[in-house]
Amino acid sequence: MSESASNDMRWFDAHLDLACLALNKRDMQLPLAQIKGDPLLQGPWPPPAVTLPSLRDGGVRCALATIFTEADGDGPEGYGRDDVNGARNAGLAQLETYKHWADLDLIGIAHRGRFDRALPPDHPGLRTGILIECADPIATPDDLAWWRDQGVVAVGLAWSRGSRYASGNGASRDDDRGLMPMGVAMVDAIDSLRMVHDLSHLSLRAMDDVLARAKGPVMASHSNCRALLGGDANPHAPRHLDDATIKEVGKRDGVIGLNLARNFIRHGLQGDERPNVAEAIDHVERICELTGSRRHVGLGSDMDGGFSANDMPAAIDAPSDLIALSDELRRRGWDDDEVRGFECGNWLRFWSEQR
Repeated sequence: MSESASNDMRWFDAHLDLACLALNKRDMQLPLAQIKGDPLLQGPWPPPAVTLPSLRDGGVRCALATIFTEADGDGPEGYGRDDVNGARNAGLAQLETYKHWADLDLIGIAHRGRFDRALPPDHPGLRTGILIECADPIATPDDLAWWRDQGVVAVGLAWSRGSRYASGNGASRDDDRGLMPMGVAMVDAIDSLRMVHDLSHLSLRAMDDVLARAKGPVMASHSNCRALLGGDANPHAPRHLDDATIKEVGKRDGVIGLNLARNFIRHGLQGDERPNVAEAIDHVERICELTGSRRHVGLGSDMDGGFSANDMPAAIDAPSDLIALSDELRRRGWDDDEVRGFECGNWLRFWSEQR
C-alpha cells in the first residue's frame, strides 16, 4: 500500500486501543448497532463507537493498534507497579488478541511497518501495526527484538502513570524523573531496531530526554496542542504538546495524530458539553502553522480509548462520521491532496520512510 492508497481506504488512525476493548468484554467482531443495546456485548465506556465492522464501515483501513497497559490498573490491562511478569502477561494477552483476529482474517499485522503487505490490496480488513503504549510489558531492552518480530512497530516508554523506563505525563514537576537508566537503554534499542518512538504520554522531562537521545524517527500518535488548551493554566498541560515539541517533530519529519477526546480539544468544558469539529481542526491547523507544512499531521483518534462516543466532538459518534473532519478542512481551503494527506497519506508516507 503506497501513498496512493486503494479507493476504498480513507483513514489511517494512529491510535486505537482495540485489544484492550476486547479484553474488557466488548465484542469487537459485531456491528455497532448490534451491541449498543446490550451491556454484555458493548463492554466499557458506553455508548461504544469502535468495533472492527464499524472501522471498516468508516473507511479506516490502517491503524496503529495498541498494547495498552497501566501500572496499578484494576482491569485486565493492569498489573502491580513492580510486577515485571504481570506487566508482560498483560501485554501478551493483548498481543494474542491481535494474533487471534489475524488468524480469523479480520486484520493483518504490518510487520516492520509494511502496511502494504499486511493484507491483499482488495481485502476489507484492518491493516495494523502494533504500538506498545507503555513499555513495561517489555521485560528488558534485550527483549525488544522479540516484540518487533511479533509486529510491534513503535513504542511509547510510558503511559500517564509512568513505567520502569520513564516518567509519564501524570507526574508532577517535583516527581518527574524523566528517562530512567533502563529507559536510556530502551531508547538506544528502539533506534538500533529501526522502530519508532511515540512521545504522546511522556512527561515533560522524559520527552526532552528522549528527543535529546533518540536518533531514529519520532511521532506523537495521539496528541493535541497545549497552547489551545489553556497552556500551563491547565493542570493536565503535560498531556499536550507545547509549540517547541511540535516544531521538533516537524523538523524530524514526524507526524502528530489528532486526538478526538473532547477535553483534549477544548479546555474548560461544562458538564456534557462537546466541542465542535472546527475546534478539533484548529489543532490541526496550528500544527501545520508551527511545522510550516501540512505533511506532519494526521489522525490519532484514540476513539473509545477510555472514553465513550459522547466524549468526542459533536457530530462524530463513530468512524463513519470522521468525514466531518475532512469537510471542515475543505471548508478552510485545503485541496484534495492535502485532505488525503491528513486522512491517510501523511501516515502512509511516514511508515514507508522507515523501511
